[in-house]
Amino acid sequence: MSPTVLRVGHLRFYFFSREEPRMHVHVEAPDGEAKLWLEPAIEVAHTYGLSERDLRAAVEIAKEHQHVIRAAWLEHFGR
Repeated sequence: MSPTVLRVGHLRFYFFSREEPRMHVHVEAPDGEAKLWLEPAIEVAHTYGLSERDLRAAVEIAKEHQHVIRAAWLEHFGR
């Protein structure tokens, strides 16, 4: 299961249900995807084909909406 947490334009922010315990979010766009760490700070963990523009936008959106993403993580994973 990969619940969508947030959509902004063509970027979809979501979780994988059974993955590592460190708080993070995945971002998907038409041209690729990325994984962003949420702790200890928001930073890029991995990126696959995502344009530099979309990657910058994803990081900024994650920073702007981190309270929503973190709350969704805690609700989904119960931590």
